[in-house]
Amino acid sequence: MALLPVDVARRRIVALAQSVAECETIPCTEAVGRVAAKDIAAPVDLPPFHASAMDGFAVRAPESTGRQRWRVVGTSAAGHPASRSIGAGEAVRIFTGAPLPRGADAVVLQEDAALAGDVVESAEPVRAGQHVRHCGQDARRGEVLFASGTPLTAYRLTWLAACGIQEVQVTRRIRVAVFSTGDELARPGRALGPGQIYESNRFALATLLRQKPVAVQDFGCVADSLDATRRALGEAAQRADLIVASGGVSVGDADFVKQAVAEVGNIELWRVALKPGKPLAVGRVGSALFFGLPGNPVSTIVTYLLFVAPVLDALGGGAPVAPLEFAARLAGPVRHSKGRREYLRGVLRKTAGGLSVSVERDQGSHRLGTLARANCLVVASEEHGDLAAGDSVAVLPFSGATDHLLAATPDAPLAGAPTGSQ
Repeated sequence: MALLPVDVARRRIVALAQSVAECETIPCTEAVGRVAAKDIAAPVDLPPFHASAMDGFAVRAPESTGRQRWRVVGTSAAGHPASRSIGAGEAVRIFTGAPLPRGADAVVLQEDAALAGDVVESAEPVRAGQHVRHCGQDARRGEVLFASGTPLTAYRLTWLAACGIQEVQVTRRIRVAVFSTGDELARPGRALGPGQIYESNRFALATLLRQKPVAVQDFGCVADSLDATRRALGEAAQRADLIVASGGVSVGDADFVKQAVAEVGNIELWRVALKPGKPLAVGRVGSALFFGLPGNPVSTIVTYLLFVAPVLDALGGGAPVAPLEFAARLAGPVRHSKGRREYLRGVLRKTAGGLSVSVERDQGSHRLGTLARANCLVVASEEHGDLAAGDSVAVLPFSGATDHLLAATPDAPLAGAPTGSQ
């Protein structure tokens, strides 16, 4: 069977995902990372009135441009607006954020004004609208602030709070079942038996998944047997929207996951022209989407980042967004063979000559240390062979907060975004 190109595989995989239909209403204080389930409109104008942008004096801008004088007839402070309107030649002492009194259309800065008794004078010309925050400048009542499918970040939710919105309707959390396979795996904290290693893949997946709007269900480590794998898949399919398994998808005698999925569900695609992560299996078990990720830990993480993460965005009602990509110069040579796209762990630095990226020589898919030291993935194209120092390469930076790939703007979505609901 021919290996699928990475971009083809990703389009086909994302097209399998349909956003869940169920939603819930939650407080904005708990909505960071969730996805808007319907359009969110502003219930008020923001600001709700014309307000001063600076401390000074609210006036009616004169028609002449010479030296001007006004008589101060009141004060407007934040939360305590002036009680009267003003006419020509009158001013109100005003503070930042306070409402402009009726009749005023400009603010004379405090530092541009000279106050003598109740008369304020300015040598600077005054024009209508200066130093004024206009009503509705940041949002108009009824304006759609965020469309359905928009991820809700801290800054977006702050904008909603400023508009007086306390609760939002969001897509419910995606239910994700996670298990690993391998009789050689031991839980961290326990003594290793003969031939055992400590399990890290399930930990990596659960940690990355918890940065997404999901509810993780940990099915533990499944024994290397066809019956045990079938049972785990069947139970997971009844409880989850998405099943993510690590290991058991290659062609070894103890690799039962792909066979079990083919028996209780179906395999949509298998094997991608990718390094690390070639033996990737994707399909369905019942109504749940299934990902069988390779067992080597770096392969598990890379395939999660490239394929599982955008599917989670699609299931949650958002648009799967392409990773943010920079061009950087290689600090040293890289060995690479044509035919498969390779994602190398790298360290991106800013230098006097621009962006430079260094790649460790040993890129073995068992080397978690290289990933722990990395801040990006370096793309070695399937179309090229060995790379030389100074060559330009594409770099996909990690988010320092979540360790996911940084996303580009929503106007650069992945192709194959889903439609409809399940």
